Amino acid sequence: MPSDTLVGVLADYDAILFDFDGPICHVFQGLPAPGVARDLSTLLATLAPELADVAHSTDDPMVVHQLAREGGQDVLAAVEAALTNAEVRAVGVAGFPTGGAVEAMTAARSSGRRVAVVSNNSADCVHAYLSAQGLSGAVDAVVGRPVLRPDLMKPSPHPLLEAAAALGVSPERSALVGDSVTDIEAARAAGAGSIGFANKPGKEEDLAAAGAGVLVTDMRSIARAFAAT
Repeated sequence: MPSDTLVGVLADYDAILFDFDGPICHVFQGLPAPGVARDLSTLLATLAPELADVAHSTDDPMVVHQLAREGGQDVLAAVEAALTNAEVRAVGVAGFPTGGAVEAMTAARSSGRRVAVVSNNSADCVHAYLSAQGLSGAVDAVVGRPVLRPDLMKPSPHPLLEAAAALGVSPERSALVGDSVTDIEAARAAGAGSIGFANKPGKEEDLAAAGAGVLVTDMRSIARAFAAT
């Protein structure tokens, strides 16, 4: 049985937004993120040698992408293009969706809600994955990483506001399902609700501290809650 709290929370929203990496799939499961970060760092070090040391100090592709902004628009464009290409390759070998993700998206649509994916990953990789999994029809909109504007990625509210506009709902009538603190922060900044997906040990505390409206540890909980609304 779904929790009464989750059922009550979902009843307040006309649109459900899903973060991509985590709630829907594990983007770098088949193409590990540290290797992608290493390749991006090598590219960045070639284009902007002054950033080489800090670039090589991280194993997070998103951090390298953010850092590329310091090299100027041309450098950022090259690194962002390389990151997008890597993401598209990665989702091609990412495997099946997160357990319960398909059920949750389908249940949200069946309940009459509008559904969108809102991600710091590229829209290209999201579309590629949804298409490969036969899920393109499960969502009404995809809002990916803002092109050449890493400052507008979550935790900025910008992607959520864009998604709400695309779905024709007010931000306050939408809720984001996310597994990171930045997801919860973005939802709060947009005036939207949030459902924290605690898919790893310790995340419940972090997501709760960030202000998640409700927590789940299994995406199937969301599907069951929609069935009860």
